[in-house]
Amino acid sequence: MANIKSKKKRILTNEKARQRNKAVRSAVRTEIRKFRALVEAGDKAGAEKQLRVASRALDKSVSKGVLHRNTAANKKSGIAAAFNKMA
Repeated sequence: MANIKSKKKRILTNEKARQRNKAVRSAVRTEIRKFRALVEAGDKAGAEKQLRVASRALDKSVSKGVLHRNTAANKKSGIAAAFNKMA
């Protein structure tokens, strides 16, 4: 444990940020998982709605600084490709 007061504060701040990032990342993964389940089930209408939800979640995670923009773009591209293969 740090001895300097500012470092002690920094440790607490970092932990809060880590928990927040973990929650956002988990939510994004859940949305992508829901999308993939709908694709497997063959529900095109549901998958289209979920594609929008998942894409929005990815964009939000980028704006919050949780994911890198290229990582999110690659994930969005992957789920869009999976959706297009359904047709």
